[in-house]
Amino acid sequence: MRACFGVKTQMLISRVFSQTVSPSAAVRWRAAQTRLFCSPPTSEEKPQPSMLRHLTSKIKATGPITVAEYMREVLTNPVTGYYVRNNMLGPDGDFITSPEISQIFGELLGVWIISEWMGAGQPKHLQLVELGPGKGSLASDILRVFSQLRSVFSGASVSLHLVEVSPALSCIQAQNLTGNRSQELNGEGEPIYRRGETAAGLPVSWYRCLEDVPTGFSIFLAHEFFDALPIHKFQRTQKGWREVMVDIDPEKPGQLRFVVAPSPTLASSTLVKANEKRSHVEVCAEGGVIVQQLARRIEEDGGAALIADYGHDGTKTDTFRGFKGHQLHDVLSSPGSADLTADVDFSYLRRMAGRGVACLGPVTQRTFLKNMGIDSRMQVLLKNCSDVSTRKQLIGTYDMLTNPAKMGERFHFFSLLHHSRLAKPQKTVGLKLEKKSPAPLPVAGFTELSFS
Repeated sequence: MRACFGVKTQMLISRVFSQTVSPSAAVRWRAAQTRLFCSPPTSEEKPQPSMLRHLTSKIKATGPITVAEYMREVLTNPVTGYYVRNNMLGPDGDFITSPEISQIFGELLGVWIISEWMGAGQPKHLQLVELGPGKGSLASDILRVFSQLRSVFSGASVSLHLVEVSPALSCIQAQNLTGNRSQELNGEGEPIYRRGETAAGLPVSWYRCLEDVPTGFSIFLAHEFFDALPIHKFQRTQKGWREVMVDIDPEKPGQLRFVVAPSPTLASSTLVKANEKRSHVEVCAEGGVIVQQLARRIEEDGGAALIADYGHDGTKTDTFRGFKGHQLHDVLSSPGSADLTADVDFSYLRRMAGRGVACLGPVTQRTFLKNMGIDSRMQVLLKNCSDVSTRKQLIGTYDMLTNPAKMGERFHFFSLLHHSRLAKPQKTVGLKLEKKSPAPLPVAGFTELSFS
């Protein structure tokens, strides 16, 4: 069943799409190989001594560790963690994300945010909160849309809040978003560790965890964030569910291996559903906690959350993998030198969100972007572009984002909304003539929309 765009949302998209942005500016970089198209590892890299030594010492002292603990140490250890010390994004890094491929991606998400802000009644204060903001490319594209549509905000105050654990990436974000208009704060234990403002005067703050972000009406973004959170892995055995652990290989002391716990662990006893049909399950307990935090904040303060990631709806089994130099990488080899990721189980996130919020999706990235009007945006860019090379790049990035065999169906969008956002208008009771509250706007991206 087709639904028509609310007039306001349609006007938003029309105004953004009519901007005379250079078509070449919409093309950032197209990777020959991304995390989606990976060659198998060609040779074994030398192990990274510091992280491997740290992990082997821990295992010798306490026994095999969970996959969740392994991921947490490898990715976010404050001294040698992959995210803490590396700049892993882009052609010279280990993977590429949609905002780095084309600014169109961020533009459409900017329209989605404004549409949801309008659907919530245009609150006077809007906090845009991004979890794991990469290089700041997505936030930059969204803020550009905000600038183009600044008259829509009608005096409402807007602020940007970035949740980032990597000092290296926070510096890159600050440079891209604020230039030299930011500074690192030295207050020990303070929730904000960096503060600045954009060229347009919009305040930007950096935090290490979601709990530190101030309360208030917020739109939360998490693009390729949940897939990097630590997972527990469980294997069905003849004796019941057992947790998969990481141990030292006794035959190769300098290498790690997977083992199955001989007896139940607290995680295997509590995190696996009683009616689970799969034989191998991955559960991201930390992701569940974060979704609960998002749901509680949305229920109490209003707002919405948009999650975009690799994922499935409770159907996949073993998705744990590593990426290095745009190639698949053994997850236990040279820990700390490669990105680790696992597909997001959106059915689990839905359960963890609870009944306090409404959940939409997951829908494929192809569906979401087409519903948001990516085809119309491409038509405008191609119409204004006469350079053959640039036109080829535009078509290539569109294909990368929407092709079912590429990013189009491997990434999914999932949203948490306040229940009032979807509430039906109240009916007039008795003879009293009252103006009906307007019907809620369709939720852009999650509804098959028509521009007619």
